[in-house]
Amino acid sequence: MRYTASTPNLQRRRLLQALSAGFLVSLIPVSASALEGAVTQSVFRLKGRAWVNGKRVNMSTIIKPNDTVKTGQGSELVFVVGDHAMLLRGRSHLVIEPHESESVGVALIGGLRLFAGKLLSVSRNKGMRINTPSATLGIRGTGVYLEAGPERTYFCTCYGEVDVQAVNDPDSKETVISAHHDKPLYIYGKGQPGQCIQPIPRLPVPNHTDEELIMAEALVGRVPPFTEKP
Repeated sequence: MRYTASTPNLQRRRLLQALSAGFLVSLIPVSASALEGAVTQSVFRLKGRAWVNGKRVNMSTIIKPNDTVKTGQGSELVFVVGDHAMLLRGRSHLVIEPHESESVGVALIGGLRLFAGKLLSVSRNKGMRINTPSATLGIRGTGVYLEAGPERTYFCTCYGEVDVQAVNDPDSKETVISAHHDKPLYIYGKGQPGQCIQPIPRLPVPNHTDEELIMAEALVGRVPPFTEKP
């Protein structure tokens, strides 16, 4: 069943909760300029330590396709590349792969490789892939959250459509269509053929919130579909 905010007051309350976490909707025009090739800001929040291509991140760091992003223990980094906003938690290792049309001068992402760690990502890119050690995820314009470990990936399609496949088992694949955290999954690196993808009981959403999704979408001038009126 599709989840929608029942009243404008609920939508406003969610936005205020996101703002109370330390994010400003006034940042939207800054990041939106990246869509026109005029990148003026990438980093919107930095807690602890992070590195891009081995150099310490500060609030002036520009992050772009072909970059490698890492975070220290207990750290958190919120950043924007083009029309794509991400929240990267501590002890993460992410590589941003360029789109084939990167030469046009717009910061387009072709894919993400999360070797380890925790990532929340919102995008309207319908041709992007996210890879982890155990999973390949075909993104069709979604909000997603994932945690990549050496043996399994936790994956939540917060909203949108994703093609999911286990890296080591071509028989373990499915398409998830979600309105609001409808079908979280574990994707295992090893297992019985056709059984490396396992659903998780729909319990309270672990380690990510609707407020974080609202914040991330706001940074690129959008709102999540679950906040829209029916």
